[in-house]
Amino acid sequence: MARENDDYGHDLGNDFTEEDSPTYGGDRWAEGGFGRDTEDDRDPDDDTDRAADPDDDANDGDEADDGTDPADGEDRSDIAAQGGDDRDAPAADAQEAVIAAVLDEIRGSGDPDVVPAQSTVAGYAEFLAVDAALDRRWPESVMEPSLERMQALCDALGDPQRGYPIVHLTGTNGKTSTSRMVDALLTEIGLRTGRYTSPHLQRATERINLDNRPVTPERYVAAYREVEPLVELVDAKRGDAPALSKFEVLTGMAFAAFSDAPVEAAVIEVGLGGRWDATNIADAHVAVVLPVGLDHAEYLGDDITDIAREKAGIIKEGSVAVLAAQDRKVAEILLERCAEVGAQVAREGAEFGVVEREVAVGGQRLELQGLSGRYDEIFLPLHGEHQASNAAVALAAAEALVGAGTAQPLDPDAVRAAFASVRSPGRLEPVEGGPDRPTVLLDAAHNPAGAQALAGALGTEFRFTRLVGVIGVLEGKDARGILEGLQPALHEVVVTTNSSPRAMDPDTLGALAAEVFGSERVSVEPSLAEAVEQAREIAEEAGGSGVGVVVTGSVVTVGEARALFGKEPE
Repeated sequence: MARENDDYGHDLGNDFTEEDSPTYGGDRWAEGGFGRDTEDDRDPDDDTDRAADPDDDANDGDEADDGTDPADGEDRSDIAAQGGDDRDAPAADAQEAVIAAVLDEIRGSGDPDVVPAQSTVAGYAEFLAVDAALDRRWPESVMEPSLERMQALCDALGDPQRGYPIVHLTGTNGKTSTSRMVDALLTEIGLRTGRYTSPHLQRATERINLDNRPVTPERYVAAYREVEPLVELVDAKRGDAPALSKFEVLTGMAFAAFSDAPVEAAVIEVGLGGRWDATNIADAHVAVVLPVGLDHAEYLGDDITDIAREKAGIIKEGSVAVLAAQDRKVAEILLERCAEVGAQVAREGAEFGVVEREVAVGGQRLELQGLSGRYDEIFLPLHGEHQASNAAVALAAAEALVGAGTAQPLDPDAVRAAFASVRSPGRLEPVEGGPDRPTVLLDAAHNPAGAQALAGALGTEFRFTRLVGVIGVLEGKDARGILEGLQPALHEVVVTTNSSPRAMDPDTLGALAAEVFGSERVSVEPSLAEAVEQAREIAEEAGGSGVGVVVTGSVVTVGEARALFGKEPE
């Protein structure tokens, strides 16, 4: 069949060859599979990781997002408009009207720090103040191997994490995309869900989701106010030990918000590692281990088997372990952990997996083998073979949580509807493109495995005649490995930076890029906005269709690029 391209440069042809049908429940499949000898490329999600439709930033629950402070029962949603005193009300009303009018004008400007449409000015200001207070705590980029602080906080909260079944996900790449898929599946079959992911792309509310939607800023503040006095109590008793970290407080907020909702199931993403991660205070009913690779070596070790042992820590007694295809050494460690704690095992390539995959406009069509049967005619609006594998893992995790079996599989129509609804911002996300302008894609690849997965997907699912990369990386990351992973897919690169204090100096990154790409293929532009514009111009020099730009290298870089293109947090 002749190949055609759509406006975004997608390859509409189908060279996917159907493999021999796998044997359900036993034999390894011909390619890939659990415990293979080489490591698959996977979704470039963040391992500290991270973020529904752009209009879905509001939570449609009816319990606590009405501006009520649970501590005092006062409705604060219109305090700014009231002015606190009747004599001052006219002046306060006028000032509020002016502020609101200005914010309405700039709301569509791409600035991420404007009031969301569903929030009040006062409510959003309080959210920003809470976020600033959290930022003054121990940062998320460091880890101390202890669950004592988190256990103390959960004890004080009444162990909210024990009030609902949990799907717990770890792995080096793919956690956020897979979390979103599990959430969509559980929502579609009728469960009320909570989802906790990290870090966020644009706004902290992305981290705590109810009913598959981010909470409002007001509800985020309510969750903080609920845990705040108990956080202070735990901190006061710490002695010489560290205070609760930002991530620990956020995790407590999520657990409490899910309990208050209440949810019927929670999807929880590990922040860093597994065994000592704050989320591991919860005992998962289903423990998902996505592909394990090298990342965060300063905390997890520089040996893949050491990292695997850390991540295996989320597999608990009596749980079901859903294991993505892994390097053989990693597979052995995970299976040892399952045997040690008596966990049931479901392996990609054995008990579940991708039967068939076909590139389609805006995503891919899949046939998946689940734990309870096969599901065909699935449309997944995400790109890349790694996302197909993530879908298979998500399906198995959802089936395991609800106890679906061959006698009672999930409703196929519900499965199709759930996958068709999935969005994963910042994962090969198109934000601009057309016949007369370059396609612009955003992808949060931030380690070598993620970069390789991105390069692979760009090569198989898009047909670019010239593709220019805009790359900004954080210090401490394997920048050379990221550049080498991207090199086969990019014709030229514009090296840049982002607003993070951990951002790598662009000149340093540029010198490294010159070693990998050759100096003639590398430009340095410290301003992200200018770097994107320069990349557009370089791409357009090729003329005609099939030219594009991909912004990548860091979650922070991609989050700021989303704001540049006027994308709302999701």
